[in-house]
Amino acid sequence: MKLVSGCGVFLVTWVLLGALSSVQGGLETGFYAKSCPQAEEIILNYVKKHIPHAPTLAAPLLRMHFHDCFVRGCDASVLLNSTTQQAEKDAAPNLTLRGFGFIDAIKSLLEKECPGVVSCADIVSLAARDAVETIGGPTWKVPTGRRDGTVSNKTEALQNIPGPDFNFSRLISSFEKKGLDLNDLVWLSGAHTIGIAHCNFFTKRLYNFTGKFDQDPSIDPFYADNLKKYKCKNLQDNTTFVEMDPGSFLTFDTDYYKNIIKRRGLFTSDASLLTNATAKAGVTTLANSSDSVFFSVFAISMEKMNQIEVKTGSEGEIRKHCALVN
Repeated sequence: MKLVSGCGVFLVTWVLLGALSSVQGGLETGFYAKSCPQAEEIILNYVKKHIPHAPTLAAPLLRMHFHDCFVRGCDASVLLNSTTQQAEKDAAPNLTLRGFGFIDAIKSLLEKECPGVVSCADIVSLAARDAVETIGGPTWKVPTGRRDGTVSNKTEALQNIPGPDFNFSRLISSFEKKGLDLNDLVWLSGAHTIGIAHCNFFTKRLYNFTGKFDQDPSIDPFYADNLKKYKCKNLQDNTTFVEMDPGSFLTFDTDYYKNIIKRRGLFTSDASLLTNATAKAGVTTLANSSDSVFFSVFAISMEKMNQIEVKTGSEGEIRKHCALVN
C-alpha cells in the first residue's frame, strides 16, 4: 500500500479493508456471541464509566496493548507477574506502564459473568480501543478469540519493544519483524498524540546527545530550552513527566504530526521520522490532513497490529487471573 497524500485514497483503502472477511487469522468478529454474549458490552460499559473520570488512563492502556503485541504477539504476556523468571513487566520499557488494575477489574466482572471464557488478551485489545474512542479518538475493528500466553520474559521485552532512542533504521526493522510496514510506523507513531513521558526517556537529547554534554541538533532549540528550564532540569531527572503533545495531550488529533514538522517531537524515535523521505512525506501529509483522515489510517494500522502473532484455538490458555498462569 503506497503512502500518498490524497484523502480519497486513504478513505478508499479504508473502505476496501472494511470489506474483508470477518474471520481473520483465526480471530472472529463476535467470537463470544454464544459463549459470553455480554462480554464486549461489559468491557465497553466499564471503560465508559471510568475513563471520563480518568482520561489520562487512555494512553497507558493503548501503550500496554502496543507493548504486549510486540512481544510474543497479542497474548497478554505483559500482564504476567515474575516468578522464577523475570517477566516483561520488569523490563525497563514497561516499568512505567499503568492500567494493570483496570484490566484486572474488567477480568473480575467477566469471570463472574462467564468463568474461564474471555481471555485477558482480548480484554487488553478491546479496552485499549474503547478507551481511545471514549476520549474522542478513533475506533477500529477488534476481532476476538485471542488466547493468553503462558510465558513472559524480560529479555524478550528488551529485544522487541521499539525504544524512544531508536533511529529510523532500528524503528523500521522492529516494525517489519512484526509484519508491519513504513505506513504503519508513521500512522501508529500518532499514538503519541496522547499521554506523557518521563524525562529520563529523552533527556540525553537535551544534555548529552553524543556523550559530549551537547544537545541534539534535530530538536527545536526554543522547545529544548523550555524543556530544560521548566521540566527536565538535569540529566538525572527520572520523575518529572512531560506532555507528549503539549497543549492537547488528552486529545487525539493531528497536532503530534504538526509538532514533528516543527522539530518538537519528544523522542529520538519521533524526530527520526523526518530522516527518511517517505516517512517525512507521510508525516507532512497527516500534519496537513483532517483528524478524520488520521483516524482512518490509524485504525487500519491498529487492525494489523492487534493481530500480531495471536494465539488461537488450542494454543495458550484462558487465564483465571490476568497476572498468573493457571
